[in-house]
Amino acid sequence: MLYRVKSTKSISQVGRDLEAAAQKHQFGVMAVHDLKAKLKEKGVEFGGDCLIFEVCNPQQAKRVLEANPEISTALPCRISVYRDGPDVTLATLRPTAMIEMYHTPELMTMAAEVESLIFQIMQEAAQ
Repeated sequence: MLYRVKSTKSISQVGRDLEAAAQKHQFGVMAVHDLKAKLKEKGVEFGGDCLIFEVCNPQQAKRVLEANPEISTALPCRISVYRDGPDVTLATLRPTAMIEMYHTPELMTMAAEVESLIFQIMQEAAQ
């Protein structure tokens, strides 16, 4: 269900490289959530570093939503970037696994294409 990639880069460098790779593959970064900062705003101290990138390919999202609007509960795709010991981990839920949950088999080919692109984006950001 999860796909993970490790990197020896800093979280901030992975974040910059993730945004560049997403753009290269026609995905936009819709938002970046800094969980440490957000929790601190709420009065909760969190010792880890964790950024969540919401990425989307608008053409694919439109096709998915037209086929099954319930899938909006899983959009946009999220890539988490967090410190894991000495390394930084990039992780995401596999789009193919998500599509299976919505019983929309006609979208499986598209989900596999999106999944492949997201994996490429993550690998490029990690290198």
